[in-house]
Amino acid sequence: MDKIRIEGGSPLIGRIPVSGAKNAALSLMIASLLTDEPFHLENVPELTDIAILSQVLEALGVSVERSERRLALHAGEIRSATAPYPLVSKMRAAFWVIAPLLARRGEARVSLPGGDPIGLRPVNLYLQGLEKMGAEMTLEGGYIVGKARKGLRGAKLNMPLVSVGATQTLLMAAALASGETVIANAAMEPEIVCLAETLIQMGAKIKGVGTRRLVVEGRAEGLRGATCHVPPDRIEAGTYAAAAAMTGGSLLLEKAPVRQMEKPLACLKAMGAALEETEKGLRVSRDARAPLRPCQITTSPYPGFPTDLQAQFMALMTIANGASTMTETVFENRFLHVAELARFGASIAISEHSAHIRGVSGLTGAEVMATDLRASASLILAALAAKGSSVINRIYHLDRGFEKIEEKLSGCGARIWRER
Repeated sequence: MDKIRIEGGSPLIGRIPVSGAKNAALSLMIASLLTDEPFHLENVPELTDIAILSQVLEALGVSVERSERRLALHAGEIRSATAPYPLVSKMRAAFWVIAPLLARRGEARVSLPGGDPIGLRPVNLYLQGLEKMGAEMTLEGGYIVGKARKGLRGAKLNMPLVSVGATQTLLMAAALASGETVIANAAMEPEIVCLAETLIQMGAKIKGVGTRRLVVEGRAEGLRGATCHVPPDRIEAGTYAAAAAMTGGSLLLEKAPVRQMEKPLACLKAMGAALEETEKGLRVSRDARAPLRPCQITTSPYPGFPTDLQAQFMALMTIANGASTMTETVFENRFLHVAELARFGASIAISEHSAHIRGVSGLTGAEVMATDLRASASLILAALAAKGSSVINRIYHLDRGFEKIEEKLSGCGARIWRER
């Protein structure tokens, strides 16, 4: 199994192009199932999650062709309604195919999802919404089996909590349902907006895009194909922004989606980083002679501080001059990286849903184990700032969500390489 070795202590100086957003690309790929016409994606990142979802779609009968940073998908005929366990178990987003399958074929058999071990993340919200839209849902041998022989129909869906996955799934279902669907307490993440705008391009009628209340007038007769551009990844940009501040460097993050990063950037500024928006993107820098200031952060659904940056900013807090607190409200088991950060010499105490970080004067290199995608990035950041050599094991998590991370970092002065 591959691992990454880092010789820390060097400031990151240079430029990093921000890749296409993984989470947006995944939902758009699944949206290709909603039409029997060709569907094209541009600015698609090279990630294992993209490759796995491509295999899931191919198993359903979708034609998938990749060239450079483009994907051409064509679900002219959905030959199978089964999304198999060996593939769906590798990534949670693959479960979202259940909505297009029910909408177009009137049936779906999808394995219960896998993904990062960061919380229970039950799929009951998905299933309850689909049932209100006329589907019959059962659990058979580890598979969710859905039937909607007469098609899906519009419904009023009041979400008991904000869920990105459930919002995306029910939004796709509503696009092909008959009648009007109202999704109340919907997620507002940029990935939701991107999906909604693409569905509108395909012929769907959606009101309230970017708000907590989505109203969808379904087009049971079908949607048309589309060509869309995957937006830049706000989580990747936030990760490299934290890396610049942590190493006392200066990075130009090309095409960084600044408007979608308000909370993380405010935290960086409060901790002592300098931010400059340019025509090419966002420059983040920090004078290494000036100590980082502590910060108090609570994660919450967009437009709040994203849970997907929690681990990376916790790494940053470990070398701040004072006491910081990170409170996690989205997932109940997302502090698995704390024990690994402690191996670098970090001082962190857990109390229920909060991590209390007492900043130390410096980190030292260590051998650590990645526990999930975003935790992997936090260990990379800690290793970059630490004195000495570090080894990060189980880096297959990184390949799921960070495109060419060694290449991007080494191009900015990091001493980092992969060992096979």
